Amino acid sequence: MYRGLTPLLLLLLLTGCASRLPSGIAEAPVENPAPSEVAANPNAHAQRTVRWGGTIAEVENRAEYTWLVVVGRPLAGNGRPDEGDRSIGRFLARVPGFLDPAIYEAGRQVTVSGPVIGLVKRPVGGYEYTYPEMLAESRHLWEPLPERIPAMEGPYWYSPYWYDPWYHPYRRSHPWPRSRAR
Repeated sequence: MYRGLTPLLLLLLLTGCASRLPSGIAEAPVENPAPSEVAANPNAHAQRTVRWGGTIAEVENRAEYTWLVVVGRPLAGNGRPDEGDRSIGRFLARVPGFLDPAIYEAGRQVTVSGPVIGLVKRPVGGYEYTYPEMLAESRHLWEPLPERIPAMEGPYWYSPYWYDPWYHPYRRSHPWPRSRAR
């Protein structure tokens, strides 16, 4: 009976350790320059594989590919872009095929990995911006994070989330035991 159960438990244990992220997203390259560094010195970073991520600003579908205009953000250890106002520069991710703009909508977080293929100049408002362009060989669209609800402290001295270790509702207790007079 236990002979058949051991491989099954081992298989369940190993499938629990599997990652849902593509390998290019889960593992960062050894040298991973920021988009602003690539835009400043494109010849030094040509065809270098990078892992970049950020917030989608625009989706532009073409005949053979889709351009994702991304506002780059620093990445966490798992590859997810950090939230906040810090930017590492904008970049264009060229994704082969069609991406639905209703799914890849502005404001969603995405991480892409692939080689740098050049620079593209496009206007951002009235400013001519130089975008580094990369070929997105692997990509991951992140689910939105749930809204954080802060824990509120009670209006009195005691917090509603703290339990007094000396409290017991059915007996008279004191912080220090009293000596009994005999």
